[in-house]
Amino acid sequence: MRYEMMLPHQIHQAIDENWPIVLPIGVLEYHAEHLALGVDTLVVIRMVELLEQELDLVILPPFYYGAASYAVEKSERSGAIHVDCEQIIPMAKGLFMSLLKVGFRNIHGIVHHQTENFSAGMPTDLAFKTAARKTIFDFLEDQHGEGWWGCKGMSDYYDKHAEGSDPFSWIQLHALMDAQTQNEYTFDHAGIGETSLMLSLCPEGVDMKKLTADKWYASTAKDATKEYGDTAKASILRHLRKILMA
Repeated sequence: MRYEMMLPHQIHQAIDENWPIVLPIGVLEYHAEHLALGVDTLVVIRMVELLEQELDLVILPPFYYGAASYAVEKSERSGAIHVDCEQIIPMAKGLFMSLLKVGFRNIHGIVHHQTENFSAGMPTDLAFKTAARKTIFDFLEDQHGEGWWGCKGMSDYYDKHAEGSDPFSWIQLHALMDAQTQNEYTFDHAGIGETSLMLSLCPEGVDMKKLTADKWYASTAKDATKEYGDTAKASILRHLRKILMA
């Protein structure tokens, strides 16, 4: 269900039944000559749309304006848009605080950009992770005052943490591809991995006639197939079902 299309009674149902609310997070970045700029966001959106067909969940309008960086290509004429992570944090805090105030407690951000380093973090996902933690602290202190964690009512905190139901589980950030998927499928930038995934999920964002041989990172894209992308799609669906149905 799309958040922007929901009526109040549907919001109430999603809160009362603790539906997952999902934010696709990505960037607009140069992906060689044969792929659309929105690859890293589009693959997240399309995967979440597939899950929407089988799970009760809420999809927020996607966030495209992450920290793309100009590491791949110079800014001029490349089409890439880079927003510094320090500018993203206040926006993400405002969004997360609003969702908590509305009543959601099952919020998930899903990221693909640069998530081969997800455990250590890269600018876009770190900005949202930082915003999530800071927002939960601020929300709880606003609701319960200083000393909220030390009060007697929180004596079961560690038990809840062990089962994943403590307040810091209310907002979670996930890589689109978990470690298993990355071990089984090629993780790359505009190469066989991303090109095949786009052929599977968003073929209108691929033009193989534009593929050139001058970008080393895209050199394997010539071997991309929809069928190979389908294998990643199945693995990602397994991963997303697990985290959103927990």
